Amino acid sequence: MKRPDASEYAEHYRKYIAKVPGTDILGILESERLHMSQLFAGRSERDGNFRYAPGKWTIKEVLGHITDTERIFAYRALRIARCDQTPLASFEQDDFVKNGGFAGRKLADLAQEFDIVREASILLFRSFNDAAWSRRGVASQKEVTVRALGFITAGHQIHHRLILEEQYFPAIPRA
Repeated sequence: MKRPDASEYAEHYRKYIAKVPGTDILGILESERLHMSQLFAGRSERDGNFRYAPGKWTIKEVLGHITDTERIFAYRALRIARCDQTPLASFEQDDFVKNGGFAGRKLADLAQEFDIVREASILLFRSFNDAAWSRRGVASQKEVTVRALGFITAGHQIHHRLILEEQYFPAIPRA
C-alpha cells in the first residue's frame, strides 16, 4: 500500500498522517493496539482520573475520545468503501467527551473497549480490496479516501498516545 497523498485528505489531518511510519497500515494499527494495551496494563483507577493541567481531559477522557473517534473514522471508511456518496457530517469532539460519561467508567473497561474497537477496525480495513482503498467520499465537507482514513485513524491514536506518554504518565509513577 502507498501512503495517501495530500489530495486524499483535508490539510488538518496532515499532522496525523505524518505520525504514521511506513506504509503497512494494517501492521501499524495492530502494533499500536498492542502498544496501547501495554500502556494501560496495571494502571490504577486513580490514574484514570488524572489530568496534567486544569482544563485538560482526564486520562479516561483521552482514552474515550480516541475510541469514539476511531469508531467515527471507521464508519466513514466503511461508508466510502461501499460507494456511499452521501456527505458525512463532522462531529464536535469536546461535546463527545463532555457527554461520554467516561468519569463513571473503569479505566480497565475503557482500555478493553479501545482494544476491541481497534480489532474491529483492523478487520474492517483488512476486508477492503484495492479499489475500496482508493475510493473517495466527503466527510466534514472535505474529500477523503478510504486509504487516508486508515492512516488518519492510526495517526490520531498515535498523536494521543504520545501525549499520554509525554504529559500524563510521567507524572504518575507505576504502582
